[in-house]
Amino acid sequence: MCSKYISTLTIAGSDSSGGAGIQADIKTMSALGCYACSVITAITAQDTTGVHDILYTPPQLVASQLRAVLDDIHPAAIKTGMIGTADNITAVSKILADYSYIPLVVDTVAAATSGDALMEEGAQRTLVRQLIPLATLITPNLPEATMLTGCVIHSPADLRQAARRFLAWGCQAVLIKGGHQPGATRSDWLFTAEGTEEVFSSPVVETANTHGTGCTLSAAITAFLAQGDGLPEAIGKAKKYLYHALEAGKDVVTGRGHGPVNHFFHPEKLILQP
Repeated sequence: MCSKYISTLTIAGSDSSGGAGIQADIKTMSALGCYACSVITAITAQDTTGVHDILYTPPQLVASQLRAVLDDIHPAAIKTGMIGTADNITAVSKILADYSYIPLVVDTVAAATSGDALMEEGAQRTLVRQLIPLATLITPNLPEATMLTGCVIHSPADLRQAARRFLAWGCQAVLIKGGHQPGATRSDWLFTAEGTEEVFSSPVVETANTHGTGCTLSAAITAFLAQGDGLPEAIGKAKKYLYHALEAGKDVVTGRGHGPVNHFFHPEKLILQP
């Protein structure tokens, strides 16, 4: 009997320091037992202190990469991260519109951990109109949620208002990440088109090694969706994975700035399915 790996696909930019972007996604998906494919939307000159240069991949090459993987590997779940330009978002959206049966996690990447911009001016409108409506889940952090919806979030009522705007754009669910909040715990809030709400909380890990945490979380959610988990279960497992990756790497020095998490604190073997 033939078998195959559970495959996943990440559509994102390359981080030369290895802590975020395509590299973090592949490490995460691999550590969780998935066969990770990639579509590179940009090359960044990036280290733990910031983003120093960006070269965006031409839209036709983004589209060619995407078609090649979809036609041959047939990933069980897909995530997008840094796409960067309106033209690249359009190229990705046009193709993914024909694959609505594959779970899609859209990480609404606008800036790196350092604060450097990772989306060209004007691209967010294309993101809202073309890509977000295709998403099974979108994962904005608080600043991204404010930027995209215009809602300044200070209270549960503000969270719900922002979530309603996201859901009105057509996505099935939104996970608003609270990593920028003060306190001893960090909470993320899941809102679905069916009207359900759920909070996912975890203790704060005191560390400067937070580079790529958003990429890691969304990649982990994608991996668990590919393995057949429902959305709340996938998010819960992904949150637990990220917490342990932060804890395992909290005292390791990598570079002079925000170092990466330890993606391989307890790696799985590649999972085979009939």
